[in-house]
Amino acid sequence: MAKKSKKQQSGGTPATVALTAAGAEYTVHSYEHDPAHPSYGEEAAEAMGVSPDRVFKTLVADVDGALTVAVVPVAGQLDLKALAAAVGGKRATMADPALAERTTGYVRGGISPLGQRKKLPTVLDASASAHPTICVSAGRRGLEVELSPETLTKLTEATLAPIGRP
Repeated sequence: MAKKSKKQQSGGTPATVALTAAGAEYTVHSYEHDPAHPSYGEEAAEAMGVSPDRVFKTLVADVDGALTVAVVPVAGQLDLKALAAAVGGKRATMADPALAERTTGYVRGGISPLGQRKKLPTVLDASASAHPTICVSAGRRGLEVELSPETLTKLTEATLAPIGRP
C-alpha cells in the first residue's frame, strides 16, 4: 500500500492529492480569503505578493456543446474566440457556473485545473511559458499551488495557445 504524504493525511484537496500522486514539484500558498474582494485572482496575487501575470485563473467554457477548461492570467481576460480556435471549435461561451461546479467538483473561485471530478480538455495561455513557475487554484478559495507551466501542461494534458487578452 502506498504511503500517504502529509498533505494527503491533512485533508489535501483533489488538486494537491493529484500533484502528490504524480510526484510533481509544487508549493502550496494559503491566505485568508476575503469574501468581499471583487476578484478571486487579484486577491490571490495581492495576498501572495506575486505579479498578477504569474497567477492564473481557471475558467470553464462551453465550446460547441463541450465543456473546456481555460487557464489564463488573472491580469487579463479569456478570449473566447481564441479558445474555440485552440480546440478546433467554432463558438465558445462561458459555462453555466453551477454546471462548471458540478462537473469539476470545485466551487467558483476555487476551481483548479488539477484533480477535477471529470477530466476536461484544457488550454493554458501561452504566456505561462514566460515564467519559471505560475500559480493556480489548489481547489478552494484562499489556497493556491505554485508549479512550473510544464508540470501543469503535462498533468492536465493541456494545449498551449494564446487564449488570454489584456
